[in-house]
Amino acid sequence: MAAPVPLDRVPPTTAAYVIATAIIAGVTGYFIGQGSSINLFKEKEGWPNSYDVKVHTHSDEQESDSEEEETDEDEGNGEELSSFKDHNEEVKLVLVVRMDLGMTKGMRFTCNFSIIPRICVASAYNLFLPGKIAAQCGHATLACYKYFLEYAPNSPILKKWERGGQAKIALQVRSEDELLVMQAQAISLGLCTRVIQDAGRTQIASGSKTVLGVLGPKSVVDGVTGHLKLL
Repeated sequence: MAAPVPLDRVPPTTAAYVIATAIIAGVTGYFIGQGSSINLFKEKEGWPNSYDVKVHTHSDEQESDSEEEETDEDEGNGEELSSFKDHNEEVKLVLVVRMDLGMTKGMRFTCNFSIIPRICVASAYNLFLPGKIAAQCGHATLACYKYFLEYAPNSPILKKWERGGQAKIALQVRSEDELLVMQAQAISLGLCTRVIQDAGRTQIASGSKTVLGVLGPKSVVDGVTGHLKLL
């Protein structure tokens, strides 16, 4: 039997290279197009580490709460502030929050991100950012501090609070009447009080009294707000 005749391999022609390149480019373009259609390669803006952040459409925190809030109409002149010289205890700030206004504690975000270089999408996860209540409590804290700085900058109460780490606690009430009664009680005891009124640009009506700040010796403050529940 005759031995088989060996066949020499013919090197690919230029036309073969062109056709193969075109096929690869077409397939690659198809998959890139599919990835783009599901926003896989969408440019990420406004969030570090290439995260795509989207606020849920049902969130009621669509607007920023950075606008200036107003304190109570009765600004005061500091005459009601007591030095509490006989009190050597901790000084704290209590933030009394109205819960009947429907203010939110936070806002939910969904973050989607892709794994590079693999063509796949990781599962979404949630973040919670401070909401209306946090903003209003911030206003009340600053209002109490500024009131002391304006009318009693050398008060031992203010100094103790600053040195003691500015202790704060948030409590809740169910009505404006309850909030105002506690403010009157606190004033009669010589405590610093500030009531925050909302500017009305986001969730609630303009002029709504949202948070009462009460700053003073722990035992005296607890005598006014000690029966309230934590926020």
